[in-house]
Amino acid sequence: MNRLWRGHTGRSARRHLSNDLSLSLPKACPLIRTLGLAALLLASTTLPAQVRNSAPAATAPIPTEIPDARDIDYPGVIQLDVDATNVEQGIYQVREVIPVAAAGRLTLLMPEWLPGKHGPRGEIEKLAGLKITAGTRTLAWRRDPVDVYAFHVDVPAGTKSITAEFQFLSATAGNQGRISVAPNMLNLQFEQVSLYPAGYYTRRIPIQANVKYPAGWTAASGLPARANGATYAYQRTSYETLIDSPVFAGRYFKRWELSPRVGLNVVADKPEELAATPEAIDKHKALVDQSVKLFGAQHYDKYEFLLAITDEMGGIGLEHHRSSENGVDPGYFTDWKNAVGDRDLLPHEFTHSWNGKFRRGADLWTPDFRTPMRNSMLWVYEGQTQFWGVILGARSGMLSKQEALDNLAIFAAGQANTPGTTWRALVDTTNDPIISARRPKGWLSWQRNEDYYVGGALVWLEADSIIRARSNGTKSIDDFARAFFGLTDGDYGEVTYTLDDIVRTLNGVVPYDWATFLNDRVYKPHPAPLAGLTNNGYKLVYTEEPNDVLKSGEKSSKTASFAWSLGLTLASDGAVRSVIWDSPAFNAGLDVATTVVAVEGQGYSADALKAAVTAAKTRKEPIKLLVKNGTRFREVALDYHGGLRYPRLEKVGTADNGLDRLLSAK
Repeated sequence: MNRLWRGHTGRSARRHLSNDLSLSLPKACPLIRTLGLAALLLASTTLPAQVRNSAPAATAPIPTEIPDARDIDYPGVIQLDVDATNVEQGIYQVREVIPVAAAGRLTLLMPEWLPGKHGPRGEIEKLAGLKITAGTRTLAWRRDPVDVYAFHVDVPAGTKSITAEFQFLSATAGNQGRISVAPNMLNLQFEQVSLYPAGYYTRRIPIQANVKYPAGWTAASGLPARANGATYAYQRTSYETLIDSPVFAGRYFKRWELSPRVGLNVVADKPEELAATPEAIDKHKALVDQSVKLFGAQHYDKYEFLLAITDEMGGIGLEHHRSSENGVDPGYFTDWKNAVGDRDLLPHEFTHSWNGKFRRGADLWTPDFRTPMRNSMLWVYEGQTQFWGVILGARSGMLSKQEALDNLAIFAAGQANTPGTTWRALVDTTNDPIISARRPKGWLSWQRNEDYYVGGALVWLEADSIIRARSNGTKSIDDFARAFFGLTDGDYGEVTYTLDDIVRTLNGVVPYDWATFLNDRVYKPHPAPLAGLTNNGYKLVYTEEPNDVLKSGEKSSKTASFAWSLGLTLASDGAVRSVIWDSPAFNAGLDVATTVVAVEGQGYSADALKAAVTAAKTRKEPIKLLVKNGTRFREVALDYHGGLRYPRLEKVGTADNGLDRLLSAK
């Protein structure tokens, strides 16, 4: 038999075997010969035939019908009219008249890649009732089969303009997205209520917008407007600038002048929330003053803070060149001391006028809202902004010095307890807005999330410590900020940059191997960069009492954090919100589908678990929990005896140090 297989494989081997086997069987054994042939025939009918499966032929690349953006003027001015009066149902009625230069194919786009959101966040699913007409004639439209944000329409000969009418159906429940329309206020973002013609840089498309608000409401925007009763006629501008000019409008509204060029515009669910003390407003004025002193130039003609104090409209923090959208909880003014979790928001978003809007990573800038954004420089765009949000918060008094230190302690401890730093570089987390679209993750500490915010802030804190050390205290990160961001005053265009530009500017402040420093901290997996703290005179420690910022965060989020002890965070009902990878909670098999039902035989409460953690310090027995996953109950034992641990910064010595000076008003 062996000789029959030698040199044959696959179907050839089977063919030779069936053909030759009868010849090899003894002629004196006819029964064996017959049975052998029958068995072989049976086997040949049950083995799958090795035939080639059907397969389509290779196809050409998917063709596109959408023209690329060109840096040329669009012929004519788009007229946009929005009726925003239906605040009970959150429905915007839109009418848009779009001039056309010639007959033929026209493609209209809804913005998809939105600045500040770092990903394709356009809410195309909320556009409804689209109707396009040319005079009295209704035109058929067709959605692009690849880019679903694009609508194709054939324009008849002789047509001077077409009209697009549709509704934008804003979220009425949290599971539909952020609620942006409430009974007493709204947040109108113009990308929701407009389409634009493909084939042009959006900065070259002129547009005039008019919006009708509910009677008695006041609206504010970074884009100037004339109010005629309830209708606001906005200044003619480019489509790019219109999208960068959102509106906050409300029944209860108040405005404070913070400087000749900056205003604070506030809407609230209730009029009593507008009762700001002069001291609180002075801190907002100091924020503007300290920011201008830091950066030198102002990259706006006028800047309007748009602030909503609400628990009815969804929260937001979104930057623009001449404004920012900010949402905080009730009590921002009336309970200033306990609003610490909201008081670094405006410093952060204001910084973005310089960092992110004026100076922007070269791969993040796009000519329109269809071109994908690349986020590789978000560790500068967001990371340094996160850093300045805390620093300017302290310099202005929006945060006390201790609150700023507490924030930095939380940043440092959070990154120090992120084991994902061992396998994933900080720069790779800049892809998260696209990879995960800010959806929940099961194992944040191992997967990492958008760590370019706080991880980036710690990198810039370390850079400050290097500048101070190498200049003998004569220079700091302030010098970098002024050189990099403080260019032409009043310019609210965009100046792009690359990594080489950052390195060159840092070397202009103080010579150092900045390229290697940034490569190690940002572009390679690297432990939490804590040297900015230690080199600037503070060290990260853990105590049994949470700092005030942590306490405020737990209260507002209705959670209890055992992240630095047991390795988990829980909601008030015992539902596990997060589990640190390889922590005691992780090793006990807990995850975010778990609810802690009881602690040591008693019903769950944060205080009961804190007491159990404290008691375990002086005993050998583990902490016993009863937990639930779905309908399944089980007992788990957490073998942890280290007591409660919460991060703080502890000053080394008594002399003024780098971090003290960094946090001091200028």
